[in-house]
Amino acid sequence: MPSSVLVPVELTDDERAQLVAWTRRRTSAQALALRSRIVLSAAEGLNNTQIAGRLGVHRNMVAKWRSRFVEHRLDGLVDEPRPGRPRTISDDKVEEVIVKTLETTPTDATHWSTRSMAREVGLTQSAVLRIWRAFGLQPHRQQTWKLSKDPQFIDKVRDVVGLYLDPPERAVVLCVDEKSQIQALDRTAPILPMLPGVPQRATHDYRRAGTSSLYAALDITTGKVIGRTHSRHRAIEFKQFLQTLDREVPDHLDVHLVLDNSSTHKTPAIQRWLAAHPRFVVHFTPTSSSWLNLVERWFAELTTKKLRRGAHRSVRALNADIRAWIDGWNENPRPFVWTKTADQILESIARYCQRINESRH
Repeated sequence: MPSSVLVPVELTDDERAQLVAWTRRRTSAQALALRSRIVLSAAEGLNNTQIAGRLGVHRNMVAKWRSRFVEHRLDGLVDEPRPGRPRTISDDKVEEVIVKTLETTPTDATHWSTRSMAREVGLTQSAVLRIWRAFGLQPHRQQTWKLSKDPQFIDKVRDVVGLYLDPPERAVVLCVDEKSQIQALDRTAPILPMLPGVPQRATHDYRRAGTSSLYAALDITTGKVIGRTHSRHRAIEFKQFLQTLDREVPDHLDVHLVLDNSSTHKTPAIQRWLAAHPRFVVHFTPTSSSWLNLVERWFAELTTKKLRRGAHRSVRALNADIRAWIDGWNENPRPFVWTKTADQILESIARYCQRINESRH
């Protein structure tokens, strides 16, 4: 067990330089970078609880690495050797693999494979794979991301998350959006059923029968959904959906709408309608922040469980299938529970931005 006595940490100039280097070098293991941040924070005079809150780790972890550093200095932050067969790959060779993976690309491809890296550094494919796994590297994968540039990002996050965590009394909170251009697709041959050892099979080609747009409003408290399909997704259709919500929600309740920044949500006609219906209060999510609208999570359920592998010979059949799925959902609705506070979200984004900036140095 780590000692409960707060151990002061004082650093030499060389130790501080090495710790900072470990936090910034992209070739450092994330565990070592985290331990270095713990020690640097301790050297600032912070206690274990403050460091744990800053770095998002458990207090016992902070106490452990503070004590290890005081006892063994920099060597105490490096993992102790494990029992087993002696290593046959040197640290320099491991570093070469990591540096090349992070900082270079092969001449004939956009990213390294185990085969091309093995040829480059003179190791086996399995050795390269083990190194990549140890450092959490996956050159074959790419994810998309976008950071909102909304000047009111913080205020909007606090507004929307506040609704989720503490809904107003005598009101209903509805997350609203449209899933546009849902295609009615029919395969060119019948879908073959699943058999033992053989997955369900469908032809790669299909026939298009038109598109539909779904407007949906998710009640964050009950999980029920109000949905309407339209042939188009303009301000006219959005106004019609607002009128549907006005009829569906009891008159004695205020209606708080969580919306994105689509132009169809802000036209003069929509603004006039909202002004004429003061019980409707609009809360806009920040730009490029669809993850903040809970109805997107429901759209993912609809896509995964009904649309992605569905076959529809007409838009009418597609719409009927969507309505039937909504009816089935509402028979046993499952609300999505938001747990993160606005402060936790903003701190997480700040840590990620700091990590990105440090990796560039």
